[in-house]
Amino acid sequence: QVQLVESGGGSVQAGGSLRLSCAASGYTPSVYCMAWFRQAPGKERERVAAISHSGTTSYADSVQGRFTISTDNAKNSLYLQMNSLKPGDTAMYFCAARGSSWRYPCLQVPRSDIAYWGQGTQVTVSS
Repeated sequence: QVQLVESGGGSVQAGGSLRLSCAASGYTPSVYCMAWFRQAPGKERERVAAISHSGTTSYADSVQGRFTISTDNAKNSLYLQMNSLKPGDTAMYFCAARGSSWRYPCLQVPRSDIAYWGQGTQVTVSS
C-alpha cells in the first residue's frame, strides 16, 4: 500500500525559504514519477513541479528559478526547496505520485494521472 506523508510547511515572510519533504512508503521515486501540487482557497489544484525516474525536472512558470524539486532514492523521499517565497505561493501543498498507467509524460503530469496523494502541508507567506 502506497503512503505519502508530507512535512515542512509553515508560515514565513515574503523572501523567506521553506523545504517540504515527502516520505514515500510502498513506492519507489526512482522507478516512477512524482510531483508537487498546490491548491489555494477558491482555486484549482495546480502542478508546481515534477521529477521523472531519470531525475529530469519541470516547473510551473510561476516558480521557475525559485523552487527546486529533488528526490533521495535511498530514503524514498521527495523534496521541494522553496526560495524567495511570495504571498502568491500561499497554498496547501501536496505530494503526488503517478500510478502504473498514464496518458501524459511525467514532466507534464496532470491531476488525472496521479494515483496517490499525500494529506497536504500548509504554506503561508506573509507580506
